[in-house]
Amino acid sequence: CLQKDLVPRLPQETRLFTMASEETKPKKQRDEECIINGLPGELIERIFLKLPVSTLLRCTGVCEQWHKLIRDPQFVTSHLQDAPQCAVLFFPQESVSGEPHPADAILIDEAWSPSTYAVPVIGPDDFLCGSCNGLLVLYTKSSTLKVANFATGECLHLEKPVKNLRGDHFLFYNFGFHPLSKEYKITHFLGDPVVGSTRSHNNSRFSVIQVYTLGGEKWRDIKTPEALSLNCVKNSGAVNIDGTMCWLIEDMVANWQHAVMTFDLSGESFARIQLPATVHEDCAGGGPRRYWIREIDRKICIATAQACPSLPRRLVGMLQIWELENKTEQRWSLKYNIQYSPDYIPGPNLVHRNKIILQRRDGNLYSYELLGENFNTKLCKMANLLDFFPHKPDNMQSYICVKSLVRLDVYKKTAIARRPKQREGWELKKWEAWEHQLSDYEKLWTRLHEEEHEGIALAEHSSISFNGLLPRILDDAIRQDIGMKINKICPSLPDQQPRPLRRLNCVAQKQDRENLSARLENYSSIMKASREASKSIMSMILSAVENQRG
Repeated sequence: CLQKDLVPRLPQETRLFTMASEETKPKKQRDEECIINGLPGELIERIFLKLPVSTLLRCTGVCEQWHKLIRDPQFVTSHLQDAPQCAVLFFPQESVSGEPHPADAILIDEAWSPSTYAVPVIGPDDFLCGSCNGLLVLYTKSSTLKVANFATGECLHLEKPVKNLRGDHFLFYNFGFHPLSKEYKITHFLGDPVVGSTRSHNNSRFSVIQVYTLGGEKWRDIKTPEALSLNCVKNSGAVNIDGTMCWLIEDMVANWQHAVMTFDLSGESFARIQLPATVHEDCAGGGPRRYWIREIDRKICIATAQACPSLPRRLVGMLQIWELENKTEQRWSLKYNIQYSPDYIPGPNLVHRNKIILQRRDGNLYSYELLGENFNTKLCKMANLLDFFPHKPDNMQSYICVKSLVRLDVYKKTAIARRPKQREGWELKKWEAWEHQLSDYEKLWTRLHEEEHEGIALAEHSSISFNGLLPRILDDAIRQDIGMKINKICPSLPDQQPRPLRRLNCVAQKQDRENLSARLENYSSIMKASREASKSIMSMILSAVENQRG
């Protein structure tokens, strides 16, 4: 493609010489010698760095030189640095009114447009544990964790640190990358063992973090400085920022009764960061105060608000977001003081491209621009991103992600890489009914396209037949009037585009069903009008012929 684009821009004499010399070469040699390869290597690399991952993956099959360049680790790193960010909204699988709904993910691009196709590497029973450099770590109900590049489709299954662990939870796993050591690491908060049991672990406290370095031979146990709360991790979350994992711990002496614990992924050392000394002024009608650790603009942030007394997951009053300005001095500043708090706080990333993503109990996801700073912050320019019903609002996760060329095949020979023994994903029997439902909708679309084609053919046949009868009408005015009506009986239907084979995500599926219903209704009304027009034309022709005979 690049060769075709460049040739017309060359001077005419050069083009003629190039074409003449090309004809004298064997076809294989002509195919291998691409004009762009005659450019300096640095220029070729600069061109490729501007291309999206999907285009680069196609370019790897053009020639050996392009394949080698695009797969080079240094190029992969350089391309990753300038890759545009998108927001990944993840909904875990859940049951609504007894009907299972699979896990799903929606990408929000730079223009705040939601994607329509499902992420192929996410299975219906998967849970998202972390995202980094275009790689996702997914918790499965089998004995493995799944590491996947959602842009290239590569997947790697890794053995979990503990087999058949009761009470294990996907929120106890995390994923990060250290920019200095260039290592990817998965961490697992392991609950303290229950006395007398080999498989059960305490779901409220942990004293060990299990660490696996991608490409390593085994999981390793790292002892924490003290026994820490697993409930804090589950309720408040954890973030990975520049090679440091951060989460909230209990600190009953502090004003907020919490502190931040950090774990450096390279040195595997712990540190504690105290929260601001500010005392919150809680409203009288609110319930207990909740805290979340979040990442905004590569900074550690703490979001806090009061919970509704009757519905602990719903928020009331002001939403404050504090930012850690200086890690060494443990200095915090109030970044946002939002006057009208949302119903739910997604995470671990809730801000994308200077807008905050918030959930409402009406089943919709909104984006807001933040006007003002600190105490004057207001939510403005609200935009409805999507309707995620029937998924529950308090289960959604949001991550900032990029599409990258990071490869996983280099890690597939590690000792703990495993191929799942049991069936998984859409092969499971529990999702057969769901697959049949999707198949039924595709059949309806196919049948509708067939009906539309037959309707157009029938209307065209009627038009030809009516035009054949026009010469029998002697009155010019009547003949002209009937001719105008004949031109209108052919229905104007939407283009019959072929249906893509890729699976739609939950939001696009809902829109697709609405489009199908609207198109069926539109087709019925158009064909009804066409039939009535045909009857009217036939009546006019018969009446004109009878009058002529009379």
